Amino acid sequence: MVAAILSKPTADSKYKFSLQVKEHTTPAPQTGEAVVKIQAAALNHRDVWILKGLYPGIVEGSVLGADCVGVLAQPGSSSVQAGQRVLISPSVNWDSDPRGPEGTFGILGLLPFPGTLTDTINIDGKEVFPCPSHLSTAEAAALPLAGLTAFRALFTKSEVRSGDHVLVPGIGGGVALFALQFAVAAGAHVYVTSSSEEKIKHAISLGAKGGVNYKDPNAGKELKKLLNGNLLSAVVDGSGGALFDQYVRVMKTGGIITQYGQTASPKGVNFNMTAVLKNVDIRGSTMGSRAEFKQMLEFVEKHKIRPIVSHVFNGLTQENMDKAIAVIDAGQQTGKVVLEINENLRQKL
Repeated sequence: MVAAILSKPTADSKYKFSLQVKEHTTPAPQTGEAVVKIQAAALNHRDVWILKGLYPGIVEGSVLGADCVGVLAQPGSSSVQAGQRVLISPSVNWDSDPRGPEGTFGILGLLPFPGTLTDTINIDGKEVFPCPSHLSTAEAAALPLAGLTAFRALFTKSEVRSGDHVLVPGIGGGVALFALQFAVAAGAHVYVTSSSEEKIKHAISLGAKGGVNYKDPNAGKELKKLLNGNLLSAVVDGSGGALFDQYVRVMKTGGIITQYGQTASPKGVNFNMTAVLKNVDIRGSTMGSRAEFKQMLEFVEKHKIRPIVSHVFNGLTQENMDKAIAVIDAGQQTGKVVLEINENLRQKL
């Protein structure tokens, strides 16, 4: 089999590690493990952070990647039948507790857990779920990690309901776009921020009420103007960026700020007395449980939501891998970056 392996940096690498596409031996499946032949896999910012050495628990020799769609070759303990198109939950050791993982939590793509940037993966059968039927190969590959992260942050943690006013900062990334699509499908009024007018326009085309440029010195005032007297019930935030201190001013009493990342403020954000007096909660959210993954897939199927795919590269090759990583590192994508490994696999089985 071929896989993208986390390796020592090459002589010309700008990263702490390199990602080498090469032959790799898949171990025999253990008792209960399903075997999935992968059609396509998607990259995440997490993969770039791993290459930069900015992620915990990095292990050389890991097959990277947490997202994929494939065809179930051997069901193992899965209730899904062989030959079906499937998705794999990217979380490990988290069954159903809404508060957090019951076991030692992990994510696919770092040893001892397998990764998806390969042509075959062995995985515990309980992590395998039928793929929503309306999705293309690339759309399906784009869904698991970002879709699960957004679903939990939006519904479990932020408790978003129909009619709520919700802010999704930093629109353009995979999780933020899913949060926008899910919130709109649930009947919420959604607003966004970005430094790109093009990304704001794209968000409006997906159902957002409007957006503000967070680099504008008057961005806070513009957000208040955009809300037109309404107050935010929730902020679903992956950056903790420049506007963070101003969110509370336009939030209702008892509003919720859910953070699934702090990419713009790694030293943390300010939780001030104004937030305390307004009973605003700040909640952390990482990935989600197997139960939430199942709920997310059902939600996507019900509302016929289509993940936003920015770039598709045909083939798991070193050249395509290098290009895909470069796109994400430069922030050139709006949506997910996908590598097709064998889109026609289903017809060949």
